[in-house]
Amino acid sequence: MATILVTGGAGFIGSNFIRYWFAEYPGDTVINYDLLTYAGNLENLAGVPEEQGGRYIFVQGDIGDYETILGVFREHRPDYVVNFAAESHNSRAVVAPSAFFRTNVLGTQTVLHAAKEANLPRIHHVSTCEVFGDLALDSDESFSEDSPYRPRTPYNASKAGADLAVRAYFETFGLPVTISTCANNYGPYQFPEKLIPHFTMRLMQGQKMPLYRSSRNRREWLQVDDHCRAIDLILRKGRLGDTYNIGSGVEADIETIADLILDVFGLGQDRKTYVEDRPGHDRRYLLNSTKIRAELGWEPRVEFQKGLRETVEWYREHEGWWRPLLERLAVDEASWK
Repeated sequence: MATILVTGGAGFIGSNFIRYWFAEYPGDTVINYDLLTYAGNLENLAGVPEEQGGRYIFVQGDIGDYETILGVFREHRPDYVVNFAAESHNSRAVVAPSAFFRTNVLGTQTVLHAAKEANLPRIHHVSTCEVFGDLALDSDESFSEDSPYRPRTPYNASKAGADLAVRAYFETFGLPVTISTCANNYGPYQFPEKLIPHFTMRLMQGQKMPLYRSSRNRREWLQVDDHCRAIDLILRKGRLGDTYNIGSGVEADIETIADLILDVFGLGQDRKTYVEDRPGHDRRYLLNSTKIRAELGWEPRVEFQKGLRETVEWYREHEGWWRPLLERLAVDEASWK
């Protein structure tokens, strides 16, 4: 039986990963290390403590707090550490960039150094496709693991800085690390500032969906459970020091996403409104995920339109989960100048 420590385990992907891990490895122990900032929500894990008993441990802490996280590492001696903890919303990064560099760069370096001092056997860092910059809409290119980093926003740059720190700790200290860069995730328990829950919740409140004027900008979409399975494979089979792209290969622009959500609700085009793009709005991301498919045997399982409909229905059925979170929203996406 193994022990795994998940930073940011009360967030969207982290909480889905904890649920996934217990389903796959019911005898393991999971430590959820989370500061519970505005996007951290223990309701994402409702039922888990009762179901798992002493195999689920929650520690409230900051990844930038060296003494605390080192103490947790030494006490529990996790076999795996997965670092999800991050500030992750591009719009917030425009408003408050310092928080992103503090958490994403310095916080990640703190985790790495504590793991080194505790002599932990395996650390996985979760990154984003956005470290590579963006692609032209009329391009047929995609990003490989060897593509140069060209971040365009404070969020992108802070994640790129974190990745470089991970690589430095591998090269300099031999820390047993891996990195994954993922496409845009969607699924249950995603904070209401993100596109799919944001549009869904606006419609449920009788409001219009605010689309950026560059509404043909495209993203690659990955259902969160497919992401969790990929990380599991990297932990068990991935080569130390390597980076793995995790992408579905499925692209959809914002107009398409909005139309699919409208279709679930049976609503018309009059429920859209158009607002100015936020600064640094990237055009297109697409990952080449040949490496993880060929080397580790990973394939996405969730068909995009089916997964999107199921996600929208989840938010429609869980109004009691998301409505209390609306007061935490800090960015008005309709106010960019």
